[in-house]
Amino acid sequence: MKNIESLLSLPSSWQNQLDREEITPDLNEPVEKVKAKIDQNISIYPPLKDIYNAFKFCNFNNTKIVIFGQDPYHQKDTANGLAFSVNAGHKIPPSLRNIYKEIQNDIGIVKYDSGDLHEWAAQGVLLLNSSLTVEDSSPGSHEKIGWDNLIFSIIKLLNKKGNVVFMLWGANSINKKKLIDESTNYVLTAPHPSPLSSYRGFFGCKHFSKANNFLETKKIKPILW
Repeated sequence: MKNIESLLSLPSSWQNQLDREEITPDLNEPVEKVKAKIDQNISIYPPLKDIYNAFKFCNFNNTKIVIFGQDPYHQKDTANGLAFSVNAGHKIPPSLRNIYKEIQNDIGIVKYDSGDLHEWAAQGVLLLNSSLTVEDSSPGSHEKIGWDNLIFSIIKLLNKKGNVVFMLWGANSINKKKLIDESTNYVLTAPHPSPLSSYRGFFGCKHFSKANNFLETKKIKPILW
């Protein structure tokens, strides 16, 4: 396995762009705290090699849509570094099942029988959790270790890029709306797709067709949901 420092380095396509725009998030704080937890034999999810998968599988130039999650899944062998996504073969979580249901209601096609969303990422969907790590069976445990510095920097970077669709579901994500330049990007908000809130307006939000319609108006290839 690669050493921890290399595993906890942001992929070069994003790091180079941040450097070019002189946006420099302080990643030392979260990285050092994650390393300290590992030294204490505390299980961290997703695995270190997958922490930056949102950025590995969706490079800066290809980013068309951002979907924010909150925490990675905090059960073993579940989180894979992409928000709302789980490893192939794992049971589809309730929130993602509701996302698929809304896609079917909105667009009429759902071809996925898996909860692995790498296909979305490869098309330009940045599936970004607000906290990139979490401790075993402890939701919210890494909410305040410093990952927000990276998230704020990525939003700044995408503001400069423009023509990006931000899907903000639930209060945690909608709080980020104030950071987004809506003069150059398209922001969609709705309640969280969790079974606890999906019926308050996530169902029927039609975010997936709206996002594709926006991309098409900008001559950008839409997403095959």
